[in-house]
Amino acid sequence: MIPGVGSMYTKTLISHIGSAEKIFSLPKGKLLQIPGVGQVLAQSISNSKDSLLKAEKQMLRAEKENARLLFYTDKEYPARFKEVPDAPVMLYVKGPVDLNAKRTIAIVGTRSATEYGKAQTEKLVEELALWSPLIISGLAYGIDVFAHQACLNKQIPTLGVMASGLDYIYPTVHKNIAQKMTELGGLATEYGFGTMPEVGFFPARNRIVAALSDVVVVIEAAAKGGALITAELANGYHREVFALPGNLTQSHSKGCLNLIRDHKAHILTETMNLIKLMNWDQVTPEKKEEPLPDHLSETEISILRLLQEQGDLALDDLSWKSHIPLNKLAGMLLKLEMESLIKSLPGKRYKKR
Repeated sequence: MIPGVGSMYTKTLISHIGSAEKIFSLPKGKLLQIPGVGQVLAQSISNSKDSLLKAEKQMLRAEKENARLLFYTDKEYPARFKEVPDAPVMLYVKGPVDLNAKRTIAIVGTRSATEYGKAQTEKLVEELALWSPLIISGLAYGIDVFAHQACLNKQIPTLGVMASGLDYIYPTVHKNIAQKMTELGGLATEYGFGTMPEVGFFPARNRIVAALSDVVVVIEAAAKGGALITAELANGYHREVFALPGNLTQSHSKGCLNLIRDHKAHILTETMNLIKLMNWDQVTPEKKEEPLPDHLSETEISILRLLQEQGDLALDDLSWKSHIPLNKLAGMLLKLEMESLIKSLPGKRYKKR
């Protein structure tokens, strides 16, 4: 809510100070010592009373709407976002959806879906049901909403990522479907309550769809369109992309055929191709939580638990998630490493032994 504070500055501030709460009690002179913070930004943070009131209204509205606000330091915040530099620092979420589901797949496509596209979407959803994935799309006309509806029919959790606030369903004709989605899956957005959809919000929404997904499937797409933007973003985030081949003479097959031709997507001829490529047919044993030493402080135990839950983490990520300033964290990590409880990796990364 503070002008000039986006995702990058939010992470920078918390990395240096330790928590969001401490930022608001810091003198302006101390703020100016943080890299990247100039006079204008420091003044905005110092004069943040109006922004805090706006934030309070959002929190009260979220409570009223039974919605969750997931900040990037929260345990429920999507772990898949840690690999994405432009991921939002906060999500507004409605419904019981698990954003850290074991398997996630996005199904996207043209708004002008053909009967062939709809039939293939329904078939894909039905055949994916055995692997219990979270199926993600953008709640738009065409393939998106048909994928959501197919999930509802099969009682599969589905997530709609929105380009507006949770209180403004767009398009409005999908309001009933959106409501049903919140019973088993949910809705998510980076925009606060009262935000209307704008042209630039839709491509931004697509990056969240791509980032949350292990694999993106493009069912039908014209030579240009939102589904292709999602596929490009997914490639950039090192996600797998599949495209359904279609009729060479159909305009809404061109996008898919171009992705396959340019080696930007695997060809989807049957669902098992996707399942095998993603290794979803392999049974992976659950990791057992190991007991932690009892002579450590609560803060040191919290660091070990973070590493135990999430594997190796970069120093900055560890600082953000643990709410420990970098200067204090470095000493704790050294101590834990000397006790052979953690191991340092190249690139200032750490993992639990």
